[in-house]
Amino acid sequence: MRILRGHNAGRLEPRERVAAIGNFDGVHRGHQALVATARQAAQPDQAVAVVTFEPHPREVFEAAAAPRRLMRVTDKATALARLGVDELVVLNFNPALRGMSPQAFATDVLAGALGVRHVVVGEGFRYGARRAGDVDSLRASGASLGFAVTEVAAVQCGETRISSTRVRSAVTDGDLAMAEELLGRGFSLSGRVGYGQQLGRQLGFPTANLRMHPRAVNLSGIYAVRARGIPGLDGWADAVASLGTRPTVGGVEPLLEVHVFDYAGNLYGRRLEVEFVARLRDEERFDSLPALVAQMEADALRARQILAARAA
Repeated sequence: MRILRGHNAGRLEPRERVAAIGNFDGVHRGHQALVATARQAAQPDQAVAVVTFEPHPREVFEAAAAPRRLMRVTDKATALARLGVDELVVLNFNPALRGMSPQAFATDVLAGALGVRHVVVGEGFRYGARRAGDVDSLRASGASLGFAVTEVAAVQCGETRISSTRVRSAVTDGDLAMAEELLGRGFSLSGRVGYGQQLGRQLGFPTANLRMHPRAVNLSGIYAVRARGIPGLDGWADAVASLGTRPTVGGVEPLLEVHVFDYAGNLYGRRLEVEFVARLRDEERFDSLPALVAQMEADALRARQILAARAA
């Protein structure tokens, strides 16, 4: 997987591409349908690309109401690579791009810079300045510029379409089973392990500390989790995690603290993916460290039981 960035993709190497366009936050089952369609449409010599925008357009036009993010760009690239995507093209959503007419976007970016031969979009797709372009105008542009257009119907879960908004709601409500159904996999967060106060080690619960993106989805509490990226261990390792500000020890910054069961190695600097399996409880402030430790032991036991039952 290559991540290609630019204000209008003008620096991309000449190459025929089949491109799926969208934000792809979460890479949920609806996004996966777009990727599957793009892969089916691609010829052996054509790259399968996903085209997205940074910052998210709503962070520009509706800053106060813009949605929190389910994943970082690098995590998006990882999830898309697992689906067989060759390139993630990240367009800088700057004034020049925002002001492009639908025709200019199709001509200069899609046909010109990207060299697309097929474009895949979701149901109700809009593009260009003031969202003036739609699927019909894109098809008209494609007919003259030499690319086909496929509109993929929304994927349903029950009677409602799957969307990043639904995934966010499920995650923040603690309904991780619903999040998994919408995503087609467990919800996870990733990050690089940094140095903390090392208080967990002193209390008998050493943790890998991951700092959260400033716009990460609102999430807090104690969770049964699985972690991937542990040196010397293949696949997922069972763990218990706390996500919050650590009020008992006067913390302020949101931090994901992961205690990997039965592991004593050094994780500093490692990039971990943490999958949230079950929510155990809210984050609490305890009157003493012994009370905190007692609750941590209870949380660890319950997490082990939940994860063992899931694996059975």
